[in-house]
Amino acid sequence: MKQSEPDFWVLEYVTITKDPRTNLVVAIGGTERAADILQRTGGFLSAAGPHGDYHRLPHGLPVEQQRLKATTASHALLAAGHSVHLDPALNMLAATPDGERDAALRYLARLAERVAAAETSSEVADVLTEIAAPVNGLLPLTREVVVRAWIAASDLQGAAPGENPEPIARLGDSASSMSEAARVILRARNHTARPTQWPATAPTPNRAQSSVSRRR
Repeated sequence: MKQSEPDFWVLEYVTITKDPRTNLVVAIGGTERAADILQRTGGFLSAAGPHGDYHRLPHGLPVEQQRLKATTASHALLAAGHSVHLDPALNMLAATPDGERDAALRYLARLAERVAAAETSSEVADVLTEIAAPVNGLLPLTREVVVRAWIAASDLQGAAPGENPEPIARLGDSASSMSEAARVILRARNHTARPTQWPATAPTPNRAQSSVSRRR
């Protein structure tokens, strides 16, 4: 019995990539349904090309906006059952060195925005916790990096214990200062997290006098 070849849904495949000549993010392939998803979820525009219609993002978008829109569109296409190839350089979820650094910067920016927009003490305390939490706080983790850098620099310099050059020796002092800073921030966090207790206000003399007069 002759086995027939499977039917491949070639038109269901979508490639989202960045054109190196124009720096435009383009999407090639797909059906009308895929085109609708690209336009609705990623803000892609339909365009006529030399080899048929394609989709592209608008001109002049910042790189982060290009990556965000391309990643959002690709996940929407995948959820709808399409097969997608997304250029790794456009994937905001890819674990690349630049991507990790950008993610860290965005995380710090969001912390600043959160604390600037805080309307309650508990919201401020939450941000301080993320900065100075003993295990996973930003400051203790940064201190760990500084300590490791101090040890590595000392070893590479070949200095005997206690005989490090002054700039390297001060790395150890910096690590101690960061530990103290984390403790200060945690104390402030604990104080901020307490419910605010407003002092009881005594009635004004005039109000108290009028109350007595009414009872008479």
